[in-house]
Amino acid sequence: MEKMGLNEIRERYLSFFESKGHLRLPSFPLVPQNDNSLLLINAGMAPLKPYFTGKEVPPSKRVTTCQKCIRTPDIERVGKTARHGTYFEMLGNFSFGDYFKHEATAWAWEFITKEMKIPVDRLWVSIYEEDDEAGEIWTKEVGVAPDRIVKLGKADNFWEIGTGPCGPCSEIYFDRGAENGCGSPDCAVGCDCDRFVEFWNLVFTQFDKDEQGNYNRLANPNIDTGMGMERLAAIMQGVNSLFEVDTVRNIMAHISRISGVKYGEGAESDVSLRVITDHIRGTTFMISDGIIPSNEGRGYVLRRLLRRAARHGKLLGVKHTFLYEVVDTVIAENKQAYPELAERADYIKKVVLTEEESFDKTIDQGLAILGDYIADIKKQGKTTLSGDNAFKLYDTFGFPIDLTLEIVQESQMDVDMAGFEARMQQQRERARAARSEAEGAGWDDGVFGQLGNEPTEFTGYDNFVCDAKVLAIVKDNAFTDGITSGEQAAVVLDKTVFYGESGGQAGDTGVLEGSANAAVTDTKKLPGGKILHMVTVKDGKLAVGDTVTARIDEAKRLATSRNHSATHLLQRALRDVLGSHVTQSGSFVDSDYLRFDFTHFSPVTEEELLKVEDAVNTAILRAMQVDISYQSIDEARNEGVTALFGEKYGSIVRVVKMGGYSAELCGGCHIGNTAQIGLFKIVREGGVAAGIRRIEAVTGANVLKLLREEEERLKTLSAVLKTNPVDVVSRAEGVLAELKAAGREIEMLKSKLAGGSIDELIGVARSVGDVKVITGRMDDLDTEGLRTLGDKLRDKVPGAVIVLATANGGKVNFVAMAAKSAVAAGVNAGGIVREVAKIAGGGGGGKPDNAMAGGKDASKINEALQAAYAVVEGQLK
Repeated sequence: MEKMGLNEIRERYLSFFESKGHLRLPSFPLVPQNDNSLLLINAGMAPLKPYFTGKEVPPSKRVTTCQKCIRTPDIERVGKTARHGTYFEMLGNFSFGDYFKHEATAWAWEFITKEMKIPVDRLWVSIYEEDDEAGEIWTKEVGVAPDRIVKLGKADNFWEIGTGPCGPCSEIYFDRGAENGCGSPDCAVGCDCDRFVEFWNLVFTQFDKDEQGNYNRLANPNIDTGMGMERLAAIMQGVNSLFEVDTVRNIMAHISRISGVKYGEGAESDVSLRVITDHIRGTTFMISDGIIPSNEGRGYVLRRLLRRAARHGKLLGVKHTFLYEVVDTVIAENKQAYPELAERADYIKKVVLTEEESFDKTIDQGLAILGDYIADIKKQGKTTLSGDNAFKLYDTFGFPIDLTLEIVQESQMDVDMAGFEARMQQQRERARAARSEAEGAGWDDGVFGQLGNEPTEFTGYDNFVCDAKVLAIVKDNAFTDGITSGEQAAVVLDKTVFYGESGGQAGDTGVLEGSANAAVTDTKKLPGGKILHMVTVKDGKLAVGDTVTARIDEAKRLATSRNHSATHLLQRALRDVLGSHVTQSGSFVDSDYLRFDFTHFSPVTEEELLKVEDAVNTAILRAMQVDISYQSIDEARNEGVTALFGEKYGSIVRVVKMGGYSAELCGGCHIGNTAQIGLFKIVREGGVAAGIRRIEAVTGANVLKLLREEEERLKTLSAVLKTNPVDVVSRAEGVLAELKAAGREIEMLKSKLAGGSIDELIGVARSVGDVKVITGRMDDLDTEGLRTLGDKLRDKVPGAVIVLATANGGKVNFVAMAAKSAVAAGVNAGGIVREVAKIAGGGGGGKPDNAMAGGKDASKINEALQAAYAVVEGQLK
């Protein structure tokens, strides 16, 4: 058996099955595409489900892959044993109604015995106890000795999940030898000890299980195989666990170099090394596939892994952020198969470092507090950490609950999970209430709740005007029968064309016409769906029961719709330019501009912004039809429609599609064709929170307005510079050059002026003890000029102590200097300038031979300079 590296094994496997007519597909992302049944891809066949179910046509009836996988149910066990890991790669070959058991078994045996050269006497095969067909094929066609075939029951060798496609499976085992067994005379394939390692599972999907529990034979059965690559590598390299496989071992070696702790030196440190090694492998791939740390979903899994790894770094004695450094080795070991890791290296490291730094700010304090909690529990003779304290650690110090649980369990204690969940629910309800209050703009839903739970009928997607009946009028948070000229109130209609502010879109404005003419200045949407029209009556009387004509400001609605549609194009463009990690975290659109917040861990470069802007404008100019439809939430998600993460949607959703470029769930207003957006221009980009960037942009007529404003500024600048707009840059450069030349000339003249003052200042110098004290006020010099003058005086006068002052633009500055002999005699320039500056209302300090200070009161400068003599005298005593 040839010793072989993990990267070579992967290539050998994929190349082998390519030679058998299989199409090699790259690994799918860890984030499931159009499959909401999974949080993360956890098996090789998971991303291929649409091909197995017939929802999609596979690119080939024979496919082979090496799939990145993450499994999280046993996170807390990772590290405690050498068996468990969250990240792994699964090799697989698949048949979609093409070949079946004969080929699958023959090729599996050929690969492991001929390609990998694993000795036949170290191999065992298990089959489902009722699958005589597989037994016949293995023994009579493949040539496996009958005594190496083991029959196991349904729990071990039959694959099914509820109803639908299912079938028996056959597993291949490697015998590591009796020395690795449990010693029991009954030890055999299926034993829980470490002797027999299952490394390849061949699933024969030949049945369709119906609701009655019947297993109906499929006309076109499938093959789904999965082999743990790290397990095969461990076999080929003759090592005991995945952590000793070459690529994984090299990652652990980097951690050992940082921590100074070697693997195998101690049980506890080995646990920490395994935890960090596994978790940094998984998190590197997760971030590369667009996941960022958060408190929900996949982002929370990522955060848990990173923070658990960081905590185990502390246990190893690492006092600084270090995980981001190990990312380099993870990438180096895997970039051969996953070149995108190298392409995204800087981004991955930035995300890891940001999360490390965030946790590092609180982990030590949090660990100390948790330690105090545990000590108190022990003193009280109890064994449970309260839910309140667990929540405080989560909410204040960023401790994922499973990290708290793990640390507490290390002290043979537990956590009141019910209490913790109760506090979490209270937090969710507070957040929901805060959102509702914000969306309701402070209006008391209790008043409008008396009208019942029926939402206002909205007809404004396709209409700008409608007739409606006034159901209620609320003035000063109380119902009233009517309002007259000059009065303001909130009006509820039975139906409306006015869009109430929600989903990041501003409310419509317009008029209500009838017995009264009322201006609608804003429109709000309450949580229950009622739409409030904020009105001011211009003339007449508006009363409950009146029929009115509701008419929105069409121009403003269309401008808002342009901006809203542009945000959809912008999100797609950002994902294309920056990466699939980009997701919407907030937005706002009105008739003037659009604002879009998104996940990204670094400022967007000028080049990237131009690419985004170009992509959006290209989409606009393609004049794509905007199609709006209603479908079930499951249908929409299966089609890959973009949804706002964490948003609650009903069973039927509104889908907005723009050609084949963008598809999002959205309840807002849009134009009918992207060409109606006109133009798109980004006006600014910046950060709003850790990992969140914001882009503001304008569209349509607002782009023209922006251009005109810029043109006007250019004309004004041209007039000031006395040139034409075409030559304004060269003229500005010329003016700057002239100013610099003039500045240099001024500084030269000041230097000459100061030079002429030297003899005058020396002439008024006073002897204090054995030193000469020189003071002077030079308002025509800046601080740099004072320093230059002071240096010249100090060089010319032996034993000099110089104190100079200047007042420029309301700012007072002092400079103090002392010759070496003066310092030796006890003079301290820092002390002098500090005392002198106090008199002018300031302060400062510095070194014994050179110091600076500032002041506030220029009228006190002369008094301050006079005080210098006494200060020097005091220092010399």
